[in-house]
Amino acid sequence: MKKIQLILLFLLVMGSSALAQSPQMAEDTVAFKPHGKVFAQVFSNFTYTLTNYKWQPAFEISRAYLGYEYAFSQKFFGKINFDVDNPGVGSLQMTAYLKNAYLRYADKNFRVAFGLIPTYQFRLQEAFWGHRYVLKSFLEQYVFGSSADFGVSLQWQALPKVNLDFSVLNGEGYRHLQADSTLMYTAGVTYHPINWLYARFYFDYMKKIEAQMTYAAFVGYRGKNFTAGFEYNNQQEHGNVPDHDLSGISLYGTLKMKNNSDVFFRYDKLMSKHIGGVLDGWHVIEDGRLYTAGMEYQPVKGVRISPNMSGWYPVHDTHHIVTRFNLNVEFKF
Repeated sequence: MKKIQLILLFLLVMGSSALAQSPQMAEDTVAFKPHGKVFAQVFSNFTYTLTNYKWQPAFEISRAYLGYEYAFSQKFFGKINFDVDNPGVGSLQMTAYLKNAYLRYADKNFRVAFGLIPTYQFRLQEAFWGHRYVLKSFLEQYVFGSSADFGVSLQWQALPKVNLDFSVLNGEGYRHLQADSTLMYTAGVTYHPINWLYARFYFDYMKKIEAQMTYAAFVGYRGKNFTAGFEYNNQQEHGNVPDHDLSGISLYGTLKMKNNSDVFFRYDKLMSKHIGGVLDGWHVIEDGRLYTAGMEYQPVKGVRISPNMSGWYPVHDTHHIVTRFNLNVEFKF
């Protein structure tokens, strides 16, 4: 493990040194004018849930992002972003978290960020899925990792078709910024051999008493009118607990239609390790299959509306099937 830490830290230091020594560091201060902007993004929905022959309707604002970003120069960029979410049904109370607060330096093939930064774990998968306001991508939905964390990251375009990323993170996500001696080390490689094909492999390691390790593999197709992705994910010692292994697959696609609309589908399957020869996995209450399908319409730039439905089929017979009919809305500026 010490070798992994040394390699990752060496790459981060070398990347930063290469940036500092670059002859391109001289800025054209006359041509560039620093600028910034306020941004906001809101997810809301109306859902009819059917389970055990009972209907439950609910209106929700599931998430709101509010923040500001600023370009200090052509190479230095900063961003602060608040995430407001988790409303109680029938309550106006919301909880706000600081999700991003970082400074980023980018120069040609390098990009280094420090602070409360976005993570690379499932960013590509989320882009291919394309409907975050309807459903989180697999790794975030089933808590394999967080979309932001405190730390430092390096992205390096090593070859024209190969992109590498490394990071050293707090490991707790942006909601739990504990100051302890445990860190998470991540590494990923993205391969883009031809215009329509993407492939990615990702690994992370974090050890407390037990070592939690995550492996994620992804293949994506992006055509003119159709986008599809397939991912396999495995996390050993989930939550740093012995034998608490999780794995799963996610398959999704989007077909563009006329008049700024599209149709989409997704299939998830979550599985957990069977411990001691028992018939069910340790995570049986949450194990199962999820089917999602719907359509999306964009009446104007910055607004998306999606009527869709989903069905959750638990592994264990004693748990009920959950069917949801949703109307999801996103607006941003």
